[in-house]
Amino acid sequence: MIDLNADLGEGFGRWTLTDDDALLSVVTSANVACGFHAGDPSVMRRVCDLAAERGVRIGAQVSYRDLAGFGRRAMDVPAEELAAEVAYQIGALRVFAEAAGARVAYVKPHGALYNRTVHDAEQARAVVAGVRLAGGALPVLGLPGSLLLAAAADAGLTGVPEAFADRAYTARGTLVPRREAGSVVTDEDAVVRRAVAFAVEGSVKAVDGTTVAVAARSLCVHGDTPNAARIAARVREALEGSGVGIGAFA
Repeated sequence: MIDLNADLGEGFGRWTLTDDDALLSVVTSANVACGFHAGDPSVMRRVCDLAAERGVRIGAQVSYRDLAGFGRRAMDVPAEELAAEVAYQIGALRVFAEAAGARVAYVKPHGALYNRTVHDAEQARAVVAGVRLAGGALPVLGLPGSLLLAAAADAGLTGVPEAFADRAYTARGTLVPRREAGSVVTDEDAVVRRAVAFAVEGSVKAVDGTTVAVAARSLCVHGDTPNAARIAARVREALEGSGVGIGAFA
């Protein structure tokens, strides 16, 4: 059994990026942008309404305050400030989730914050502190072996390891930085093969050719990659064809 998640609601005002409607027909969990890297109240409300209607779990995709850089630029934010900002984003999304008759079911950091919490204990603890500040013992999505998942466990929260079907991996099991060539896997057949390998074999081929063990409960297909909805549909079909059940973790 594996969860299939995607980053959604990554529009702002008149601009749209993700095909939320199509992706919500495929995924079981929606990482909804909460306004700091993308998303605005109207977008958040619409995505929550659609997700609730289709039984898709709603997750808060929290970010550094970096709308211009799409949350992908490294930032140094004091721990107390970061915790407050994480709680703020969760609270904002909760309003729209509950208005749709659903709830915020989990939290996932986005972009630079996600990668920072792999190895930065202070920032990892700050994210977890923000989750606790927002109220409720929400599960936290993160990279297997990351300090974020360790901090979540220390705080009594459920840490949910995830894998990325469309991102390249280093031999250490971390994601290849986006500034490097080949960091995003764009070949659809390759994305599908990797998704099945994650779910069935618990492994992936790193950029140096070695096989890396990756034990994941959730599988991410980025919503902002070309043809994301079609790729997600192919991934789901291939997983089900391989005997893998698709179901939300939250």
